Amino acid sequence: MNFSLLMPELTLAITAVLVILLDLFIKQKSWLAAVSILGLGISSAFALGLWNGTPQSAFNNMLAVDNYAIFFKLLFAGIAILVILASTDYVSKFQRFQGEYYALILLSALGMMLMASTTELITLFISLELVNLSLYALVGFLKDGKSAEASLKYLLLSAVASAVLLFGMALVFGFTGQTQLGEIARSIQSTLAAGQVNSAPAVLVSPGLFVGIVLMIAGFGFKIAMVPFQMWVPDVYEGAPTPVTAYLSVGSKAAGFAIILRVFYSAFIQPSNLGLDWGMIFAVLSAVTMTVGNIIAIQQDNIKRMLGYSSIAQAGYLMVGLATVGLAPALTSAGQAPLLFFLVSYSLTNLAAFIAIIAITSETGSDLIDDFKGMGKRSPWLAAALTLAMISLIGMPPAAGFIAKFYIFSAAVQHDLLWLVIIAVINSVISAFYYLRVVKVMWMNEPASAEKVPASAALIVALIFCSLGVLLFGLLPGLAMNPAGLANMLGF
Repeated sequence: MNFSLLMPELTLAITAVLVILLDLFIKQKSWLAAVSILGLGISSAFALGLWNGTPQSAFNNMLAVDNYAIFFKLLFAGIAILVILASTDYVSKFQRFQGEYYALILLSALGMMLMASTTELITLFISLELVNLSLYALVGFLKDGKSAEASLKYLLLSAVASAVLLFGMALVFGFTGQTQLGEIARSIQSTLAAGQVNSAPAVLVSPGLFVGIVLMIAGFGFKIAMVPFQMWVPDVYEGAPTPVTAYLSVGSKAAGFAIILRVFYSAFIQPSNLGLDWGMIFAVLSAVTMTVGNIIAIQQDNIKRMLGYSSIAQAGYLMVGLATVGLAPALTSAGQAPLLFFLVSYSLTNLAAFIAIIAITSETGSDLIDDFKGMGKRSPWLAAALTLAMISLIGMPPAAGFIAKFYIFSAAVQHDLLWLVIIAVINSVISAFYYLRVVKVMWMNEPASAEKVPASAALIVALIFCSLGVLLFGLLPGLAMNPAGLANMLGF
């Protein structure tokens, strides 16, 4: 067993244990954040050392070490670092439990890295539950009424989703006799007669397999906040600590899309009519998800709930990429690179929004959009960063969100999904109403106070990094699109 292939994950596990032990002996708790960031940095360095090498496998083909996995490992490590930097002021609300807070972020990032690497259903489920267990605790970290309610709702609904996912996996295993993704694909191709495959929908050829795939879509749909499995999002986003909400909105969603793309591209892309079936399912759910998310977001007065429904709508846009992968000719990379680019731009954009919100709400003590009035005068840099994030979420130039939507919609049009792109564009126009409402309140309303909004140096660094990333990838998209192209799973 070559443990060097797993050094990014092993580094995070060791760092999490070290943070918990240090918490017992040191009084200056800021060192815990520094150690956590150092561990994430070392993990990223190990991942970079594996980039663009020969694709390999570990643990008897249970984990893949390829550019696709490494791309997401770097993304998850970056997200965790930014969340920890943004938490440096906020952690004063749970002063006694800072060690546990940072350790849980590290363990959840470890689980996300394993999710992106897994090529086997049992390993997938274990990785998913490692992420879930960490997030349950993080959501309830404030220990007040809203936080406890959010944690309980997330736990109960996630348990149901996990059961549905597991049942779907059981059906797939029952039909194929395999749990390894490549072996599942080979079993499907060898079992179904070529005449049946080419002449009938997959649902008629193998109803049991198709039901298993549908149940897996439902289980994964909870993770990415897809309608109709999005019920947990607004309450959990509102009740969780704001840095955890930021982490959930990007880390959990990126992990969900990473594993969906890995599973469906590796196991269910052939025969072609099977890919067409689940591709069309994702296309229909994409249209419903973005529409429901945007329409309900218009009605929200709480900015965390608004961004919760916004994240549902963004999941709908991302699912356009999944639909393209399913509807494209088998074993091509259409839709993959645009989807990965969209995930990077969305992560930077949403983190920028939430980091600015952390600073503003810590000063105002309120999550209501109306209490953001006059922030352009009180703290122009925070307001500018939040404005840039809102523009990017709409999909307007020069922000990265515009390029991300352009790439993902262009790929969809090329594969006969013009109808879905039209719905997506209409939804983008609808979303401008509630995103620009935040901008209007900040810049056109008079402030309730003339006091400046304080922010720590760490939070400012994280906000500058995210904002520059949103601008840079909007102006020079190749910086992220080229690595995304190299991260395609062709041939693995």
